[in-house]
Parts: sequence; structure tokens; C-alpha cells
Amino acid sequence: MRFHLPFLNKQPLVAVVRLNGAIGMTGRGSLSDTTLAPVLERAFRKGKPAAVALEINSPGGSPVQSSLIGARIRSLAEEMEIPVYAFVEDVAASGGYWLAAAADEIWADASSVVGSVGVISAGFGAHVLLARQGVERRVYTAGESKSMLDPFRPENPEDVERLKVILNDIHANFIDHVTERRGAKLATDQNLFTGEIWLARRAAELGLIDGIGHLKPKMQERFGKKVRFRRYGVKKPLLSRFGVQIAQDALAGIEERAEFARFGL
Repeated sequence: MRFHLPFLNKQPLVAVVRLNGAIGMTGRGSLSDTTLAPVLERAFRKGKPAAVALEINSPGGSPVQSSLIGARIRSLAEEMEIPVYAFVEDVAASGGYWLAAAADEIWADASSVVGSVGVISAGFGAHVLLARQGVERRVYTAGESKSMLDPFRPENPEDVERLKVILNDIHANFIDHVTERRGAKLATDQNLFTGEIWLARRAAELGLIDGIGHLKPKMQERFGKKVRFRRYGVKKPLLSRFGVQIAQDALAGIEERAEFARFGL
């Protein structure tokens, strides 16, 4: 006689982690290693998932936070021996692509924007405006580089050169991450690390992603039609926020919107 024990016949589980927004912004619910650590821990450890799927919609942001999050994903994947699949929505560019490259495979919609393997630093110079208003800037430092890139003083070519060295070093770290993760999949007849972006089909030809595919059908293809999904993500704060936090979140929202706008989104 055979007994049917449902708890012994569970279908494969895929943990889905949503990574939406700019990385390292100041608002609550932003993508950072601190906010994502408990989310990723639950996703990899709860319910013995057959895989972890990353839903990515990010224009990038902090290179440090991108690196920390990516390293945490890899550490958990290797410890738990669980494959990771990334699924790009509107965009996975710059730091967003850093996160995608932490996965074992990257899939995207045909119209997804992918790439921007580069580093940018931007700001404003206000010294002419201050001079016109009769405002004198007074700065006192110990250390010749302490006031580097002060936006209220004329730009110093030596400061710019120092900044370029830093940006180039970060860029090298980014390139190392992509080449380590994508390996022989990457095209060798084109420079992929200029900061350029591509739509998904061209990105697939260049080896930056594995192809066109969406989360549910692709996971059903891998794990069967009855595969189960369990979703995880950074919880948005309650609306009962007052004072400075509201202003900070509003500013972070503007910054995030500007990041998406760089890619026409």
C-alpha cells in the first residue's frame, strides 16, 4: 500500500529577490548592503530553494555598495550551492549591471538597457556666482589635498588628475568583476568597457547577457511547470514619517529619477 505524503513531494522553489532603484541613495528602502543583507539571507536560506532569481531594475549608483551587494550574493550562492539567475527589467546599467553580473546567468527583455561598464563623477562649480555676489570663500586646511575639488573654488588641474586616477582604479575593479563573472562569454572583438549601453539582443551578442527571457517562463523551463515562487524585497517605510526624513526621501527620489533619466527612462 502506498501513502501519499504531500510534504515529501513539494515542487521546486525559486526565491525571487527584487532589486529596484538606484544603489546607495540616502532614502529609506534604498538598495544598500545593509538593507539587503537580511533580505538575501532569507532568500537563500529559507525553504531550501532550488535557485535564487534576481529581478533587477537599476541604473546604478554607489560602486562600493554595488560591490558589497554583489559579493554577498556570491558568498551566499557558493555557501548554499544555489544557482543565481538575473532578470533585467527596464535597465541594469553601471552598478545595476554589477549586480546582474553576480548571477550565474543574465536574462533580459528585448527592450532592456544593459551595460554602462564605466565610472562617472559629476558636480557643479559655483565660484563665479559667489564672486559676482561679492562672497569671499575662506578655506584653511592642513594637507595640500584636503580641499580637493571644492565646488566653491576654481577648478585645480592637479585635483582633476587625482580624481581621474581614482575613477580609473574603480573602473578597473568593475572590469575585473565583469570579466571574472562572464569569462569566455564576452566578445573579444569590441571594447565593452567604455561606458556604452546596449539593448538586450545586442548585449547578448556581446556576451554581456545570456539571452532574451522572462522570469516565470525561464524558471518553468528549468524547474518544471509547477515550480513555486517566493518573493523577497526591501520593505518600503510606512507613511507615518515626519520632518527631515520626508525631505531626505524626497531628495533621494529626485536623485534616483535623475539616474534613470540618463538611460531615457
